[in-house]
Amino acid sequence: MRSPVSPRLAVLLLMTSMLIGGGAVAADVTVPTTVVQAGRVGRLLTLDGAIQPVRQATVSAQAAGNVLALNVKAGDRVKAGQALAQLDARVAAAGVAQSDAGLAQADANLRNARTQLDRTRELRGQGYVSQSALDNADNQFKAAEAAVAQARAGRSQATLAQGFASVNAPFDGIVLATHLDTGDLAAPGRPIVTVYAPGALRAVVQVPASQAATARDAQRIEVQLPDQRWVAPIKKTDLPTADAVSQTVEWRLDLSGADSALLMPGQTVRVRFADATAGADQKLATLSVPDAAVLRRGELTAVYIARDQQFVLRAIRAGSAQGGSTEVLAGLNAGDRIATDAVKAGLAGARP
Repeated sequence: MRSPVSPRLAVLLLMTSMLIGGGAVAADVTVPTTVVQAGRVGRLLTLDGAIQPVRQATVSAQAAGNVLALNVKAGDRVKAGQALAQLDARVAAAGVAQSDAGLAQADANLRNARTQLDRTRELRGQGYVSQSALDNADNQFKAAEAAVAQARAGRSQATLAQGFASVNAPFDGIVLATHLDTGDLAAPGRPIVTVYAPGALRAVVQVPASQAATARDAQRIEVQLPDQRWVAPIKKTDLPTADAVSQTVEWRLDLSGADSALLMPGQTVRVRFADATAGADQKLATLSVPDAAVLRRGELTAVYIARDQQFVLRAIRAGSAQGGSTEVLAGLNAGDRIATDAVKAGLAGARP
């Protein structure tokens, strides 16, 4: 037995019935009817999915500083290496200056240590100093060399940090969102801009763990586009683990470039796993009615039931439409007699 409709739809049913029949001419109109029958179709699992870019990056700051300029906005196209935002670089510039001074000091100490080592070697050759004095001069020279290497590494690090003041695009793409504005404080790890590569999108659907086997065994996996076409993905990936909280398994269905052009990130689509089993004994019974029998008015979807030589409007929950028929998920039972033309059945005086 199909599940009942909600009280809200019942109210809409009554209002729509008044609107449709109120202005009609009171005359007998005979409307053909049909008996709803259960059909045998392959196992079908239909779920809602979301469109995501295959390649997406959330660019974050690598150094702390106020945002001096945000050069892009959502929807802008950017090139790889293009500056997305400029951060306050005064602290980094001071670090570079400090490292330059440290390197100059280390170079001066190295020159002094080299001169001292050469002089000590000459005096040792003449017998004026001991071997320990020569060893000490040699150790000081090596320490000075290490200090120079350390100072140079510090300068490279300071220069790299100064480069972090410019936040650049990692690849050619489109700005999906900006997370900071001019004057905000950026910090390491705090998102600034999200960029995605267009032309490569995928549908991501969360399959209940209890239906994971049905999805894996499906012979056909399809995604519904905005033009109502069902298309097959070019690549299918199901993650090997289930989410511990929602108890779902994530499926990623990569779409072709032509299909991706009709979609945008964040859009909701329908995904179906069809014909999961070939055995006739495991096929499911579904109800379907002619498209013309379905009345759609705003949020209301209904059909006219023939009862006692008159029609009664009944709200239903419709599924997918294909081949001139609409699948009925709730609101009807097998054996119900309905009007094949919902418009005529709504006229005053309409009779089965």
